[in-house]
Amino acid sequence: MSLLVVGSVAFDAVETPFGKRDKMLGGSAAHFSLSASYFTDVRVVGVVGGDFGDEELAVLQGHGVDTSDL
Repeated sequence: MSLLVVGSVAFDAVETPFGKRDKMLGGSAAHFSLSASYFTDVRVVGVVGGDFGDEELAVLQGHGVDTSDL
């Protein structure tokens, strides 16, 4: 069985007492795809902007997520 995930893929900015990170991979579809990839084949569908680059794709693809529809 495989899973198709449709949703938002975005950048998050997170600040805690321990530090701050900008342009961190986020969005419900990204998080769900990464989590689900531990259990089944995942394909993600979503809209990304021009600032979404190879580094972000590598995170998803490194977990076996099919990103051909981003």
